Amino acid sequence: MGAAKDLDEQRSGDGRTPALGARDIAILAFERTWWKHAGVKEQAIRDEFGLSAARYYQLLGALIDSPSALAHDPMLIKRLHRVRDARTDARSVRLTSLDD
Repeated sequence: MGAAKDLDEQRSGDGRTPALGARDIAILAFERTWWKHAGVKEQAIRDEFGLSAARYYQLLGALIDSPSALAHDPMLIKRLHRVRDARTDARSVRLTSLDD
């Protein structure tokens, strides 16, 4: 592949974890912003990345599980893990209450 290697395929400085691609870094930067209303964020996702909100969140979910993302911005990734875990727990409680 040579010098034209895609950023997603390059290796980070330690040689063990894949380097983040430009889109991954842009997604993490986008997630650092705070949104007051969900609809505004979904429109910004379409404008910024040209993706549906569902696809964006699929990419984000995979990204926050990546060791490279954790190394890039540990505080953000840990916050996003907490948010995801809280949503998963809330969903579990709702589903459990439906079984009663």
